Amino acid sequence: MAATAAPPIPDAATDVRTKHQPPYAVILHNDDVNTFVFVVGVLQKVFGYPVEKCVQLMLEAHHTGRSVVWTGTLELAELKADQIHSCGPDPDQKGKGAEPLRVSLEPLA
Repeated sequence: MAATAAPPIPDAATDVRTKHQPPYAVILHNDDVNTFVFVVGVLQKVFGYPVEKCVQLMLEAHHTGRSVVWTGTLELAELKADQIHSCGPDPDQKGKGAEPLRVSLEPLA
């Protein structure tokens, strides 16, 4: 059986490492116009979370002003934010000035 040589140790000047992007958080902001039921439904639709988790996230945003509803790569965080916006406002609250749910993205690094 032939011995295999160990791979060469890279020189510090030529050592190239993949830089990982920090994870991003999708932040749901409090909304006093859209109904609780609507917000929970949007979270279920976009993230596929169980009702209990959606209620918890919605209540956190309601009581503290914001809630981290998802974390992951920037590209997927942008997609999730777009999906939330595309759900539009609560149709039952349009006459009261309802707008799509407000979300923002923040790096977690």
